[in-house]
Amino acid sequence: MGEGLTVEQFFELWELFRDAALTGALAGGLLGLLGVYVVLRRMVFLSAAVSQAAGLGVALTFYAKAHLGFAGLMASPTLGSALLTLIAVGIIVRGGRDTPARRDGLLGVVWLLGAAGTLAVGTRIVQDLADIDALLFGTAVAVVPEDVTLVAWTAALIGGLHLWAHRGFAAVSFDPDGARVRGLPARALDWTLFATLAVAVSICTRVIGALPTFAFSVLPALAAVRLAPNVPRALMLAALLGAGCGFGGYLLASLYDLPVGAAQTLLGLTVAALAAPLGWLLDRR
Repeated sequence: MGEGLTVEQFFELWELFRDAALTGALAGGLLGLLGVYVVLRRMVFLSAAVSQAAGLGVALTFYAKAHLGFAGLMASPTLGSALLTLIAVGIIVRGGRDTPARRDGLLGVVWLLGAAGTLAVGTRIVQDLADIDALLFGTAVAVVPEDVTLVAWTAALIGGLHLWAHRGFAAVSFDPDGARVRGLPARALDWTLFATLAVAVSICTRVIGALPTFAFSVLPALAAVRLAPNVPRALMLAALLGAGCGFGGYLLASLYDLPVGAAQTLLGLTVAALAAPLGWLLDRR
């Protein structure tokens, strides 16, 4: 392991690390909030499959730009990841309505296609292999101000929507029949929930990588659901824990010279592990 920075040096060089650290915090907070629905609906591997699909979308835009002459909006990695993610979510949601087994099978197919497709396309764009590696595992060292702005606006819009309509999203997630009886637009709410998840995962995968994106959309929510007494508090706690893992993981990577995506994921695992005994103590009280 290489020698990293000290905490004092990290904050002395804050101008250098600011964009990446803040982007990690914003992405972690947004994905942590959305992850509560993923965890409570027992669709943990949905975000894994969708993030792999987003990775394939980014890889395909690199390929189209290098070999097919695509330019401008058609060569935008953000657009490519969003399109593939929305397609993947549509396939999983529509095809998995019949049985949980069918849904799990579709999740596996989408994950495998995304992972294998990204690696296969990566061999055809040698000049972008570093970008493909960052896309899969996350480095967060090449974040530009435009990425910070994109993630910030995404977090503000989607996070605000979910905080405003969390009752409706919770109703269609855990009691769809009751939501229909109460006159809620259950199908529209359900599709909106999955569409916002798809957009958030696609953008975060594009900016910070598939590994931390999957980690942020599962681990903070696991901890929050174990500790919070109800869904609204779980949403807020998961967002705070996700933001902490995003920023703290980047700090740990700098201190101990670790890959950023791995450090953020390991910190999230630690938080989720600590939540189990803490939740037990709270239950005892």
